[in-house]
Amino acid sequence: METMLRSTTNFDEAALAHAVARFKALADRTRLGILLLMVGRTDAICVCEVNEFFDLEQPTISHHLKVLREAGLVVSERRASWAYYPLHPAAEDWVRTTLA
Repeated sequence: METMLRSTTNFDEAALAHAVARFKALADRTRLGILLLMVGRTDAICVCEVNEFFDLEQPTISHHLKVLREAGLVVSERRASWAYYPLHPAAEDWVRTTLA
């Protein structure tokens, strides 16, 4: 259920929705773990590497990466047959600060 704000509230609705999407993405143990792996790196992480850290099937990992991508926290880069995921440039500082 979405809470409605009174019209007298001076929130930036777009910024508020963006923040909610980010925090919803972080509210999952696997997605938070994936971001923690990424924060510890300077380069993009391959989906095949992410699979090594979790006892989950590759399609499940791909789903979690999709949620992170849709929340604007990571981007996807295709390299041959693998997908690599760096932190989204616009969110990198926020992610690193939030997860520090």
